[in-house]
Amino acid sequence: MKKEDSGLLRRVRHRVSALPFFERRGVIIIFLICIAFLGLILRLGDLQIVRSQALSSAASDFRTQSYVIHGVRGDILDSSGAVLATTLERYNVGVNQVKIQSYVDEEVVEENGTKKKKINGVGAAAAAVKLAPLLCEAEEDKNKCVDESELAGLLFGGEKKSSFVYVKKDISPDLWRKISALGIPGIEPEQYMKRVYPNGSVAGNIVGYTRDVSEKGENPLLKGQSGVEASYNDVLSGKDGRITTEVLGNGAILPGSTTSIEEGERGSSVKLTIDRDLENSLMDAVDDAVEKHNAQWGSAVVVEVGTGRVLALVDSSSPDPAHLEDTSSENWGSRAVQAPVEPGSVGKLITFSAALEKNLITPTSLFTVPDTIKMSNGQVFHDSSSHATEEMTAAGIMAKSYNTGLVQIGDKLTDEERYSYITSFGIGTKTGIELPAEEDGILYNYTQWDGRSRYTTMFGQGWAATTVQLGQYISIIANNGVKVPIHLVDSVVDSEGNEEMKVVGESQRIISSQTSQTMLQMMQGVTQKGSTGERAKIEGYNIAGKTGTAQVPDENGQLTKRVSTFVGVLPAEKPQVAIAVVVYGASGTAYGGDVAAPVFKDVGTFVVQQLGIAPSTQELYKYPWTKSEMNGTEE
Repeated sequence: MKKEDSGLLRRVRHRVSALPFFERRGVIIIFLICIAFLGLILRLGDLQIVRSQALSSAASDFRTQSYVIHGVRGDILDSSGAVLATTLERYNVGVNQVKIQSYVDEEVVEENGTKKKKINGVGAAAAAVKLAPLLCEAEEDKNKCVDESELAGLLFGGEKKSSFVYVKKDISPDLWRKISALGIPGIEPEQYMKRVYPNGSVAGNIVGYTRDVSEKGENPLLKGQSGVEASYNDVLSGKDGRITTEVLGNGAILPGSTTSIEEGERGSSVKLTIDRDLENSLMDAVDDAVEKHNAQWGSAVVVEVGTGRVLALVDSSSPDPAHLEDTSSENWGSRAVQAPVEPGSVGKLITFSAALEKNLITPTSLFTVPDTIKMSNGQVFHDSSSHATEEMTAAGIMAKSYNTGLVQIGDKLTDEERYSYITSFGIGTKTGIELPAEEDGILYNYTQWDGRSRYTTMFGQGWAATTVQLGQYISIIANNGVKVPIHLVDSVVDSEGNEEMKVVGESQRIISSQTSQTMLQMMQGVTQKGSTGERAKIEGYNIAGKTGTAQVPDENGQLTKRVSTFVGVLPAEKPQVAIAVVVYGASGTAYGGDVAAPVFKDVGTFVVQQLGIAPSTQELYKYPWTKSEMNGTEE
């Protein structure tokens, strides 16, 4: 067989070699073409038959793109359902500077009974004429409307044209529909979801703010950075969806391809306990006090007695979450939960409550009260102003806020007993309010107290509490001695409208109902004429409260500034709201009665109107303050 093949090949070569040169070359070329054609057929068969399915799948995978559609973020609402934060569909408008050159602005006109097309312009210049008036609609200040020639230059681009250049950002869906209706090739949308805060800085510290944390090229992903936006981020965010489709090299969807859409789920809405109007009133009162007294900052909280619902929670210089750049970053959080302060004489209420609870004093127990006193361990204490030595009742000591009388009352309790009451009132422990970065406050164990701090802790120094802790603390006295955990969130409402109410922690009795009522009666003396809290009085209502003042260092470390505090409840005979006010770093003497008490009065006046609280029908309760006032009455 090999010999026959060899003979055949020799005969073929012989005959080919016998041909003239040009004919011989043609035969060789035809032979090579046949071999190449045979190779192509084999290769095509391999691609179309043997590996067709694998290649088709690979090509589809290459063309297939998947896009995440982030779930629309849920709303944050006040107690009445008013929107504090929401998400709106918005658009950015861009231009493909290559495609727009094909634009033709034409219209059909009639001349001499004949209809014909009239071309008004072409390309970027013609598009600018149509587009400029619509873009002007998005400008609040019409003087900022873009000029047609300037817009034409942007649309046209330079020698190197881009496939996408921003033309206008942040326009409404309605305006985009008008722009889209122009049918200008190359004018393309970029849809996104924008977080909107319709009330500006009202409740800004509570609501918080979001930021886009998406990767480059992805749809915007909003994530809470502070406030309820952060603490309830997972609840608000919802469930992401996804679009999967096949696209061509230029980004267009492949005709005939299958597009699958996995729908996302809107985030749940969070309904707060906050009353928006009350929040606004309290914000104005705190900001005014900070400005008037040249203070560093202020904060306040209004708590509904018996439920622990926070009706208002304010920090001075509250930011507008939509315009954070307008407010210093140090004001973006909430000092009401993050900044503990020494409350001064506001802290005396714990000492009074403990002494009453232990039956060590009554409101009319008498003490000899000088303006300076030296205790058994050699520590010396002074009152804020000089006064004659008097025989005063416990109620009078509270009304006048005399340290020299208070340390005598506190001395009747052991350090361990007082520490136990301080902690039971929530000092040194987070309230659990639904805001991030809440501080514990500052409270050292009684075993760490030295000879002086064992006394200073009796009158609100040597320990520190946040504004919300002070609000919870005064609400305990107002609520018959029972602590109900304070909270900002009423409920969560899912995308289908199902509402799940907030589960509040267990209540805890701190002092007896009798001690609570006695404290409220004694605290009414604080707002009487001649007392420290007279400026907290609200016409027609009995107020039970307590002022406080403590020293704080200035920028040079000198104790030239004050922290002014006031806590109070109204109406005193049947408390419905408890309010705590802190104004930090005020200049001068800045007593709590002069700085913080007026804030209580301003917001309290609005509270009774907003909540429809009826005026007091009982006279303001008054214990005698001195022995001479008692005139023989029994203790």
